[in-house]
Amino acid sequence: MIETTVVEYREIATESPVMIVGLPGIGLVGKLVADHLIIELKAEKFMEIFSPNLPPQVNVNPDGTIKLVSNELYFYKGNETTPDMIILVGDHQSVTNEGHYELAGIYLDIAERYKVRRIYTLGGYGTGKLIETPHVLYATNKPDIIEEVKSYGAIFNEGELSGGIIGASGLILGLGELRGMECVCFMGETSGYLVDPKSAQAVTTVLCKALNIEIDTKELEARAQEIEKIITKIKEMEQSQIPKDFAAEDKYIG
Repeated sequence: MIETTVVEYREIATESPVMIVGLPGIGLVGKLVADHLIIELKAEKFMEIFSPNLPPQVNVNPDGTIKLVSNELYFYKGNETTPDMIILVGDHQSVTNEGHYELAGIYLDIAERYKVRRIYTLGGYGTGKLIETPHVLYATNKPDIIEEVKSYGAIFNEGELSGGIIGASGLILGLGELRGMECVCFMGETSGYLVDPKSAQAVTTVLCKALNIEIDTKELEARAQEIEKIITKIKEMEQSQIPKDFAAEDKYIG
């Protein structure tokens, strides 16, 4: 394979859907959210993207069979109050800068083909420290929808995203702006040390408000509790390594 190949498995009938992009990134936050949506909504795969820009490998299934790495698109048919959704998930993001641009362009081509009215990209915002209650940050390429985005519970603190948004989550916003497409990125705060279902749960809550849907997040909550146990053990290990004299001095505030 020397070029990206898009395989369409079936036609979908949709009007003004939204696109949700949840590819692997910091804490796997975006991927966890998108995968969870697909399961809970019983969305059906209708398209798959294979590309030499993805890592040169196959995934091994539990039964010993293999699957070439890819990005997949799923479709959920909405109702009177819930929009149709095209959900993009994947095993990996591009391993090259050029590949990021090519694949983002392909995602936007698909969005234009189906007349997507808004794209939500999902990801994690690495803080480098453990977070008890993660906030959800936002970025958008359309200033006139900022107040709407805030109403869903997302926040923006000036200077906090000064490092930019790397990968598909940010690039789609930038390239989408050039095409006049409305895009929003939701990022859950995460330490960046571990897979973070608690952050994914926070992003899911905000996204569900934006989509006007209710999604059961018990599975994410259960996974978050397992991670909490790991974090507790890490904290205990860190505390046990702090000299007693230093710990006592650290309590002094002057």
